[in-house]
Amino acid sequence: MAAFAEPTRRAILDRLVEGERAVSDLVASLRLPQPSVSQHLRVLLDAGLVTVRAEGRRRIYRVSPEGLARVRAEVDRYWQAAVAQMKDDLEQPSTQRGARKGKRA
Repeated sequence: MAAFAEPTRRAILDRLVEGERAVSDLVASLRLPQPSVSQHLRVLLDAGLVTVRAEGRRRIYRVSPEGLARVRAEVDRYWQAAVAQMKDDLEQPSTQRGARKGKRA
């Protein structure tokens, strides 16, 4: 999730969702130095969010559907827990909710 949280890496993933791209294409579209883009790609690669293949001297990156599925599963688990907690909170009698609020204040 940390790899996905950084804005530049999300921008890279946005471009790769549209289709695979060479590092040079990403550098041009992001207007960032090549070493910076390569570092972000390394983090995404290590996290399993992208894959890479060699095409001569070029490296072509693409989104890893399996990696994005793992991120989706984590987000789904988070939201399921949050909704369950909200449901529990709303199902408590209003007197208990008021008492809980008073304790927090």
